Amino acid sequence: MFEGLFQPMHLLVIFFIALLVFGPKKLPELGKGLGEGIRSLKEGMKDHSAEASKTPSTPNTSNPDVKS
Repeated sequence: MFEGLFQPMHLLVIFFIALLVFGPKKLPELGKGLGEGIRSLKEGMKDHSAEASKTPSTPNTSNPDVKS
């Protein structure tokens, strides 16, 4: 479905359309915001995986306070 989507000519056309829509002054700001968003997403995923590795994978099912 998405075969050949990221060929150089396609990327140039997409960049040109974005340049026409947003203008030359707004385009760097959008790129910066997109980059910061991706960076924070990666950091959040890294932090989440670090927390998951610190916690035990099997929960403790024996609780003396709970009566059956």
